[in-house]
Amino acid sequence: MEQELIEVQETKKKRKEIKMEKEEKTIYDLPGVGAATAEKLIAVGYSDLMSIAVASPAELIEATGMGDALAKKMIAVARSSLEMGFESGEELLKRRERVIRIPTGSKSFDTLIGGGLETGAITECFGEFGSGKTQIGHVLAVKSQAADKDAVAVYIDTENTFRPERIQQLAKGAGLDEEQVLKNIKVARAYNSDHQMLLAEKVEDLIKKQGLNVKLVVIDSLTAHFRAEFIGRGTLADRQQKLNKHMHVLAKLADMYNLAVYVTNQVMAKPDMFFGDPTQAIGGHIVAHASTFRLYLRKGKKGTRVAKLIDSPSMPEGEANFYVDETGVKDVE
Repeated sequence: MEQELIEVQETKKKRKEIKMEKEEKTIYDLPGVGAATAEKLIAVGYSDLMSIAVASPAELIEATGMGDALAKKMIAVARSSLEMGFESGEELLKRRERVIRIPTGSKSFDTLIGGGLETGAITECFGEFGSGKTQIGHVLAVKSQAADKDAVAVYIDTENTFRPERIQQLAKGAGLDEEQVLKNIKVARAYNSDHQMLLAEKVEDLIKKQGLNVKLVVIDSLTAHFRAEFIGRGTLADRQQKLNKHMHVLAKLADMYNLAVYVTNQVMAKPDMFFGDPTQAIGGHIVAHASTFRLYLRKGKKGTRVAKLIDSPSMPEGEANFYVDETGVKDVE
């Protein structure tokens, strides 16, 4: 009996040692990674085993110029070191406890989307001009700092719609320090689709290299450049492929760093639609499938706006009425 107890303790000790060894591994421990390769990987954001494990061979080849076989081997070793695999629903529920919800200021709007804009997810808002998409982006950039003063919002502006004066108004309305709120919003103007995609990839540098507590990424608008640069049916496949890659980067950011992604989307009118609302979001199934929450915004009566939840993994379809004033998003009484 005593011998069995000793054996059990030794087994536990060995397991603990193996676990510690795995936890201590870095990218330098991966096969074929020398100082030069490690520098190339770190320079483009692959600084730990997790970032290697969730990468594709093509991404590593593009970053370092290594061979296909070595890239696949590196990914396999990184995955085995992290023991990536299935987890129980109970474990997932526990992990969901870290989810933060950023409120909009409207109770009905927040209820519609489950309590506010969810971290770890992409929320897409589409609607015609003047429906309130950009205003909600500004509001969220301020509200993300209400609970945590160190929280940072990243605003990728593709249509020259970001206004610091509006942020000051909203910060004042929320009772926050206007200067501090503006400091904690990092704005970048994207001049084409490639620049937009690059800026999204650079968000990881803000988190890892600069140590910023990024809790929100806003892209206003997601499809403007793609729509302008890819004209005609002949370019549709290329456009969708680029959009797919862009959405994949955003989804990875949201999941790995527990941040919320809010994207606005343009619309078009379907000419063959004779009954019902002909408004349709740009980006097709690629954007629709990649978005966790989809909201359709439209103008209501007397200056109000209507938000309709089109898709959600947990909330039923529904609508919420709201209006926007100087202080933010409000409920319609």
